[in-house]
Amino acid sequence: MIHRNPVKIAIENLRVRAIIGINEWERHTRQDVVVNVELELLPGTSFTRDAIDETVDYKRLNKRIIEEVEASSFFLIEKLCEHVLGLVMDDPRVARARVRVAKPSALRFTDSVSVECSAERTGPESA
Repeated sequence: MIHRNPVKIAIENLRVRAIIGINEWERHTRQDVVVNVELELLPGTSFTRDAIDETVDYKRLNKRIIEEVEASSFFLIEKLCEHVLGLVMDDPRVARARVRVAKPSALRFTDSVSVECSAERTGPESA
């Protein structure tokens, strides 16, 4: 008997511009943020028809993340991370997800500062 592990989908290094930060200049100037998403489909997800409606449409999710982040105006990258995580978890086929948001211009002498958040669906539907 073969036990199949749940399918994982990743969106890597999505670069978007957003109003983000607590400083006065940051409230008026769009900055780069880098979004990474890892999600796991509910156990038992089957692709018998080989059709997009059997899975998470990552192109649609990517577009939604871009639209939401570009329209956002958060002070904290922590809040932006939670917001993106909510977008991912909106799809009932997602069992668990992890989102990392990085702000490359946050600190001098660093590549970036990042925040990571995650969620897991609980209850009978996740079994």
